[in-house]
Amino acid sequence: EPTHLSVTDFSHEHSVPSGSESHVKVVLATELFAKKNKVQRHRMVYSCLSEELQNGLHALQLHLFTEQELQDANIEPPPRCKGGSKRE
Repeated sequence: EPTHLSVTDFSHEHSVPSGSESHVKVVLATELFAKKNKVQRHRMVYSCLSEELQNGLHALQLHLFTEQELQDANIEPPPRCKGGSKRE
């Protein structure tokens, strides 16, 4: 029941085969996160994405909020993976 959902694939910025979807940023707001700590929120999302995490999803950035927290948040762009940049 998200009030906000943004999924950004930034795999193309890394040394991965063309078409890979291995580096993803998710910004999610839902009132289901109210009264849940950061670990509990992450576990909720991990349980929904367990198949993807076992099948090639390498880097998952989670930014998990209630609607009010999202309004107050200052979301930074994803950091570079230590695996390096994709070579041209």
